[in-house]
Amino acid sequence: MRRPEADTLRALVAAAGPGDRRILGPDRSARVADLLAGSVLAGGRAALAGRNVLLATGDLVVAAAALVELDGLAARIVLCPPDVPADQMPTIAARAGIDAVVTDGTGSPVDGIAAPRIEATWPPRPAGPATDPIATEWILLTSGTTGVPKLAGYTLAALVAPVLARPSPPSPVWGTFYDIRRYGGLQMCLRGLLSSGSLVLTGPGEAMPDFLERLGRERVTHLAGTPSHWRRALMTPSLSAVSPAYVRLSGEIADQAILDALRTAFPRAGLGHAYASTEAGVVFEVDDGREGFPASFVGLNAATGVEVAVVDGSIRIRSPRIASGYVGTPEVALAGPDGFVDTGDIVEARGDRLVFAGRRGGIINVGGRKVHPEEVEAVLNRHDGVRVARVEGRRNPIAGAIVVAAVVPRDPGLLAAGEAQAALKGAIAQHCRDALPPYKVPAMIQFVPDIPMSPAGKVLRPHA
Repeated sequence: MRRPEADTLRALVAAAGPGDRRILGPDRSARVADLLAGSVLAGGRAALAGRNVLLATGDLVVAAAALVELDGLAARIVLCPPDVPADQMPTIAARAGIDAVVTDGTGSPVDGIAAPRIEATWPPRPAGPATDPIATEWILLTSGTTGVPKLAGYTLAALVAPVLARPSPPSPVWGTFYDIRRYGGLQMCLRGLLSSGSLVLTGPGEAMPDFLERLGRERVTHLAGTPSHWRRALMTPSLSAVSPAYVRLSGEIADQAILDALRTAFPRAGLGHAYASTEAGVVFEVDDGREGFPASFVGLNAATGVEVAVVDGSIRIRSPRIASGYVGTPEVALAGPDGFVDTGDIVEARGDRLVFAGRRGGIINVGGRKVHPEEVEAVLNRHDGVRVARVEGRRNPIAGAIVVAAVVPRDPGLLAAGEAQAALKGAIAQHCRDALPPYKVPAMIQFVPDIPMSPAGKVLRPHA
């Protein structure tokens, strides 16, 4: 289906203005003007016209350039993060009807996909004649699931709606810890491309200290990541290199401990957390520095068209920003008959506020009573001696399961067993007893040097 040229990502990026806007990675950078004038697909543009394309480049600057070029050219773009297991790639390709793969040889494992390869080139080459733009479907892979991820289909209009709804500040320099091939990272990429400023992207395997120092050199003004990203950054001395004007969190529950820690680290910065998901898109943003969100957010937001409902404690979303459906699995419904997406995120009312308790699928059953790991983690994270915690259930022959906690102490010296460690464990346990019912209090607290993080920037949970 043909579409107006003005509706393509290339046209929207061009409309943001010329200037000296750049996309900056650790190994290469590009002027946005050069991306608009050139092509990283120059040798294969004709072969990709109207095709279903899997984008599997490892370099994020190349990936961003390819997205600008593929929208309006390809019928479908599948954004593939590099951590997808090789044995899942053929299934993903089959579900998406992949006709061609764009690769730079460093991204997702594509050897098992029986489709032609187009090598992305760098630097961009002359683009050649333009073709009439067509409607392009954008496919994002869900995260946090077991087995082959689902493929959520989007229109460009739905993806850019949250970006266009929030005016861009003057001359921003955007930075993000996210991979731009996941929903949260793609939103930051679009914010950078559609604003008057530049965009700083991380690289595969780039160490946190190196990225923070590079963000400082580029004078980033707006920086986004998951709470897990930010906790890791707060443990890194190089954080002092950055001085953003605005700090943003999304992708996980932003508890009060991480919000307060960021307020302390960046006392003059704006602080916000967004509620979003791969399927539901960006739902709302909270800028008051408090965990949860106002109860007044429930209902229809006339300005955005986003409608929030809470049914049996679970957030449900109806919105023009949601994905249009799952691709390749027609038997799996993304939304209910009423158009609402059941997110599975559970909230509890506390006064005039709704606070996130956790995920419905992650509940620990302790003697028939429900425990959300995230609720216990929020309590643990408030203790002065705790850097970050992860809670999980462990089988128990009497209660069915008990609550256990892995804790990174703020003082690394307390990782060694001794009286000081025992005293801190006792204080943390008492802190939990003061704030939680007995069945939610961790029966065991173990000190660990680190909490593993998934490639999506979230706490890596067993069986998640």
